[in-house]
Order: sequence, then C-alpha cells, then structure tokens
Amino acid sequence: MSTDELLSIEPTELKFQFELKKQISSTLQLLNKTDIYVAFKVKTTNPKKYCVRPNTGVVSPGSMCDIMVTMQAQKEAPPDMQFKDKFLLQSVIAPAGATAKEITPEMFSKEAGHVVDECKLRVVYVAPPQPPTPVAEGSEEGSSPRASHMDNGNSNSYEVSRSFVDSHDKSSEVRALISKLTEEKSAALQQGNKFVRNWNS
Repeated sequence: MSTDELLSIEPTELKFQFELKKQISSTLQLLNKTDIYVAFKVKTTNPKKYCVRPNTGVVSPGSMCDIMVTMQAQKEAPPDMQFKDKFLLQSVIAPAGATAKEITPEMFSKEAGHVVDECKLRVVYVAPPQPPTPVAEGSEEGSSPRASHMDNGNSNSYEVSRSFVDSHDKSSEVRALISKLTEEKSAALQQGNKFVRNWNS
C-alpha cells in the first residue's frame, strides 16, 4: 500500500518565505481517505533547525490533520536560496481507535516487520515580496506625455524607469522649449494685432 493510499499530503514540498533573523512557518495537511486509522511520524535531516508540531499523531478515517513546520531564525541566507534539508513522513496502519499517546517508535520499525509507507518532502525557499520602490522627489515635475502613457500597461518596467529618467534629465530642455514657444506666441500675437490695425486703418 503506498503513502498516497494511506494519507494524501498537501503540498508535497515545504515552502518557506525566507527572511533573515525571523522564524518562518509552513503547513502540511494530511488527509486520511481510508476507513482505517493511520499513525504518522515526521523526521527531518536537520532537527535542530526545524520545529514540527505535531511530529507524531493519528489521523482517524476520513479526517484531516495539519502539521506546522517552523524554521528557526537564520543569521545568514543560504547560497542561491537553496538548502539540502529534507523531511520524511512515515505512516503506518494503527489499531482502531488509537490515539497519539499510544504511538511508539516500534510502530515505525521496518526491522520489526511493520509495513511503513514513506514520503520524502523537499524544502523550498522563496524570496519575500519586495516592497514597491518609492518614487524619487522631483520626478513628477515636467512629466512628459511618455511618462503618463505608462499607465496603459503596454510599457515594461525598463521603459517605465527609463521614461522617468528621461523626463527628469530633460526637464531643463522642456522649460527652455516652453519659454521659447511662449516668446514666439507673443511675437505672433503682436504681429496679428499689427496686421489688424493696418487692415482697419
């Protein structure tokens, strides 16, 4: 009988959102789809680093059990965010009506002739979500149409950051262009007024 037939395990890998100097927890859910009592035991290759609650127990027929695995606070990040830590979930058929107190290490002994189902669980570390980077002061001034065009969702992050840089760097050019256009406009208005006066006279 395979582990899948005794206990359904979700997820099949333990994911920890890694943060330095912080305890992190991950939950396993065991589901007993059978009509028999199943005893389980959780082992790890690094028992000092992880706390498993409960690490042994009994799942009665048709019921579920949650296991909380807590990683102790780490002082440094693993290289490439990878550890070789592994967990092993062992399960055996338990006597009807058995309780967690009645579980003994001998129940999981293959040498004693017991059929022990085993499921290996991998440990996976994921980086925590990064907070959004605050916009630098002054980047709003002189916003170009290109910068406001970013909101349509077509621009990728590279274009977005580049447009902010461009608009910031070229703000002095934009100001110079605006003042030049303002001068040309007043000159044109003066010329127009002169033309109207000549026409009326």
